[in-house]
Amino acid sequence: MPSGRTHDAITFLTAVPAFVGGYVVTRSFSAAGIVTAAYLFGGLMFGPDLDTVSVQHSRWSVFRSIWAPYRMFFKHRSRFSHGLIFGALIRVIYFLGVVTLIAFVAVIVVTAVTGGRGPELFDLARTWQRVGEFTRSHFGPDFLLLVFLGLWLGAAGHTFTDMAGSFIKTGRLAKFL
Repeated sequence: MPSGRTHDAITFLTAVPAFVGGYVVTRSFSAAGIVTAAYLFGGLMFGPDLDTVSVQHSRWSVFRSIWAPYRMFFKHRSRFSHGLIFGALIRVIYFLGVVTLIAFVAVIVVTAVTGGRGPELFDLARTWQRVGEFTRSHFGPDFLLLVFLGLWLGAAGHTFTDMAGSFIKTGRLAKFL
């Protein structure tokens, strides 16, 4: 399979076509920039190889431990980690779940130390709703969709590279779909 360096080089080389494609589809430089930034993040930090010790995993530095349950749960190169349909979606849902859990525990600890009232589950839902409203009002109604599209495209580039490597080595495509 291609090395981490190869994946990184392909991500950087295809960032310009990702920007051009984003502009052609949206006719907006800012939307194309959002897609491209998310594409680079998706390819360099949020890609399919987070299911193993990899360059992407190492880049998370002190935060790499948040990916330990993900690594234990998903087999490397499975359709749930490297898959075109579910891979990026599962990582986004997993990441948001971990961030939510960490934030919830942190708030509980702070309220226990300060003697305040702890949050309820509905407070969590209202907070995410406010985050969504803030994002839409400050970055546009399509911001989250553009970010997800960029993350998905960055991960898809990685998967396509792995598929090409598998085909070159074995003459058949691995089951990534």
